[in-house]
Amino acid sequence: MSQASATRQFRYYDLILGAYVCVLLCANLIGPAKVSTVTVPLIGDVTFVAGVLFFPISYLFGDVLTEVYGYARDRRVVWSGFAALVFAAIMAAVIVALPPAAAWGDQQAVQTIFGSTPRIVTGSIIAFWTGSLVNSYVLAKMKLWTHGRWLWTRTIGSTLCGELVDSVLFYFIAFYGVWSMEQLLTVTATQYVLKTVWEVVMTPVTYRLVARLKQAENSDHYDRDTNFTPFSLRT
Repeated sequence: MSQASATRQFRYYDLILGAYVCVLLCANLIGPAKVSTVTVPLIGDVTFVAGVLFFPISYLFGDVLTEVYGYARDRRVVWSGFAALVFAAIMAAVIVALPPAAAWGDQQAVQTIFGSTPRIVTGSIIAFWTGSLVNSYVLAKMKLWTHGRWLWTRTIGSTLCGELVDSVLFYFIAFYGVWSMEQLLTVTATQYVLKTVWEVVMTPVTYRLVARLKQAENSDHYDRDTNFTPFSLRT
C-alpha cells in the first residue's frame, strides 16, 4: 500500500465506525434482555435471544468496510468495538456491584439485565473479536481470488466462516459444562443458522451500500500487500 493511500482521508469511514460500535453495544447490552420464541412454518417453534436479530448488522458493516476500505481499516473498527465491549462489561459490573439506596427497589432488575456471568461476558467479547476478524479476512482473500467479481459469494462466504467461529466460541466458552452437549450443539446450530440466513437476506442492502460508498469515496480496495496480523491498528 502506498504512503498516499495509507494516509488518505475518507468522508464516511468515521461515521460507519461510530454506527458499527453503536450497533454492537446495543446488540450486546439490550439484545440479551429477552429470549423469544416464534413459530416458523415447516420448522416449528424456534427460541432465540433477541439480540440475534441485530448482532448480524455488525457483520454487514464488516463486509462493507472490508470491501470498500480494506482489511486493515476494518481491523481498526473491530478493535474499536472490542474496546467498547470491554468498557461496557466493566461499567455493567461496577453498576451491579454498587450498593443500592434504601429507597431504590430495582436492584434485582438491574442484576437480571446487566449481571452477566464472567464466562458469558468473556465468551461474547472473544467470539465477537475472533469472528469479525475471520469474516474480514475471508472476504479480503476471496476478493483477490475472484478478482473483485461476484460480491455475493464473498459476503455470504465470509459470513458463513465468521458466524461459525463466533457461534461456536461464544456458546462453548459461556455454557460448556453448564448445558448438556445436546442442548449446547442444538442452540449453537440454531443461532448460527439464524444469523447466517439474516445476512443472506440482507445481501441486496449490502450491494447497495457497497456501490454507493465506492462511488462516494472513489475507493475499491484490494488487500494485495496487506499484513493480515490481527494484532495491529495500522491502516
